[in-house]
Amino acid sequence: MADCGAGGPDADGPAEGPRTALDPAPAGPGTDDLTALHTAIRRTLRELLGKRATGPRNREAVGTPEGYDSGLWAALAGELGLPGLGIAEEYGGVGCGLPELAVAAAETGRALLPSPLLATAGLVAPLITALGTPRQRAALLPGIADASLTCAFAVPGGALSTALGLVADTAADWAGGGRAGGVQARRTTAHPGGWLLYGEADQVLDGHSAGLLLVAAHTGGYPRSRTLLFLVPGDAPGLTRTRRTTLDESRPQARVELRDCPAGLLGAADTAESGSAVAAALAATGARAAALVAAEAVGAAESALRRTVEHVKQRQQFGRPIGSFQAVKHRLADLYVQVRAARAAASWAACHTDDAGLALAQALEALRTVASETVQLHGGIGFTWEHDAHLFFKRAAADELLFGPVHRLRAHAAERAGLFSPADDGPSGGEDTAR
Repeated sequence: MADCGAGGPDADGPAEGPRTALDPAPAGPGTDDLTALHTAIRRTLRELLGKRATGPRNREAVGTPEGYDSGLWAALAGELGLPGLGIAEEYGGVGCGLPELAVAAAETGRALLPSPLLATAGLVAPLITALGTPRQRAALLPGIADASLTCAFAVPGGALSTALGLVADTAADWAGGGRAGGVQARRTTAHPGGWLLYGEADQVLDGHSAGLLLVAAHTGGYPRSRTLLFLVPGDAPGLTRTRRTTLDESRPQARVELRDCPAGLLGAADTAESGSAVAAALAATGARAAALVAAEAVGAAESALRRTVEHVKQRQQFGRPIGSFQAVKHRLADLYVQVRAARAAASWAACHTDDAGLALAQALEALRTVASETVQLHGGIGFTWEHDAHLFFKRAAADELLFGPVHRLRAHAAERAGLFSPADDGPSGGEDTAR
């Protein structure tokens, strides 16, 4: 289901949200239905998260072994079908598209919700859909849709943004950590899956608690090693997972070690082993993930800005609210413009994933700027551990470390657009062509 109407990540305000300059005009009789669907998703999530994903509850949730509130995750699946929002109905999903998932991501970002949504529905589910055999899709996607199965994508070398084609070309610039490192795969007849994995991957998002790991591993080949994807159950022998201390506790990460761990190849052997299909699927999934992270970042930026505006309206200095001072007004106005521009870009990227990398760069930069100003404009309380201001700053920094940095996102987009290609040399170029 594609939406190119007013259904992108919404600002804090009316549930349906104002249209932005980049939102195309209504194009047909189905637009009203789409807008109503997005409004329903937004309203349902905002009401539920407003009750069960408050600051104190989120802090309690990140301290659990799972790293998130499993009861809330089940409720999100039961009431909204959130994990299966982008999964086809034949596999138990809702059958919506990326724009609807982006609307939901904006709301989870607004609440800084710790959940396995990004790793499970944003990374692994699209790869299973794109590369899995009919049998694999039928076995795995229904569990993802009903929240009984959570997943993690393990990429060796901490190069998630490179593997997903966000800061470099997946097919040309990413070798999965090199033949001498990363995770190695070799064939075996001792296990039904037919493969054994050996190696480790660091910084695996939600890797400590996921019921299924999708692991990128080398299968040999010269002059360039082929990197394929393998399915590893969370209870597989030889698998060790260690939760790591992270900057942003709402984005839990783990070190995954595999010691002759049995695994199954994702996809049919005759088509998967070329490696080209894997590279294409990773790039497509990276664009989708970029759109989702951009939506989350915009939601978080809007929430931080709203909290800051509320604070400066109430905080008194020299007998008047500090929000009445011109310097503060100008700073908030600049933030508002930056957030609205990022929201427009994220809305566009949800329908046009070729531009998702640029939208992600703009959204991450907006969140980082707003989070910094949130800490500053809250004064002394903004620097305390008890206040939530630092949580927005940590989310901004952590997401840029995982999916950026911003300057490389923009540089890769510029390279893809041909902005760095050699310029025409004029007459001499024509003479060379003639010869």
